[in-house]
Amino acid sequence: MALHFIVPGCTDAAVGELVDLTGAEAKHASVVRRVRVGESVTLGDGRGVWLSGVVEDVSAARVSVRIGARSRHDAPETRILLAQALAKGDRDELAVQAACELGADGIIPWQAARSISRWAGPKAVKGRERWASIVREAAKQAHRPWVPEVAEIESTARLAQRAVGARMLVLDPWTRNRLSTVRPDGRDVILVVGPEGGIAPEELELLEGAGAERVRLGDTVLRTSTAGPAAIAVLSGVFGRW
Repeated sequence: MALHFIVPGCTDAAVGELVDLTGAEAKHASVVRRVRVGESVTLGDGRGVWLSGVVEDVSAARVSVRIGARSRHDAPETRILLAQALAKGDRDELAVQAACELGADGIIPWQAARSISRWAGPKAVKGRERWASIVREAAKQAHRPWVPEVAEIESTARLAQRAVGARMLVLDPWTRNRLSTVRPDGRDVILVVGPEGGIAPEELELLEGAGAERVRLGDTVLRTSTAGPAAIAVLSGVFGRW
């Protein structure tokens, strides 16, 4: 399989043209992945454009690719968004990475009541940038035509507002309703995953009051780092993506 790189500026590139990878992406291609002249690669703008080409020139500062084919992939009709509660250590980052590889179409950082990690001020900006970088690399690894967007940090109240017009599914190991029985109904799906200490009762009440549904994955309790990706895998099968 050809190596894949993300080049936001390649949206309007046509067959026969040269597209240059520069900056960090050029360094990653030439130094880390060690691409060579004559090697076939694919490029994308992260918004559905997909290009295939052959490397014509390589340096640490620039990698030039001659485009041989161009196509466009539509965004999913039903998006799957992951509302991931902030968690201690790197557990939330592991969740975001795997969720993106498995098909999440958007990431919503959630400041849950029981989140040990807290984002505020400059830390919120850095946290979002960090998650966006993780998402970008995961999308590139998975050869995804669309790079999921990372929203700004949201409180429970703001998260509840998203239940208007979308189907919000709150992962709860204690409910009887199974995620595997969910069927698409035309609305975007928002999967809500709590932190290590679980979702507080008052938060569950607020989300349910806004129209959210509680669902479970199975008979076991998963870590916050694995629950979201596991749920996305289930929905990818249910929705016919896999």
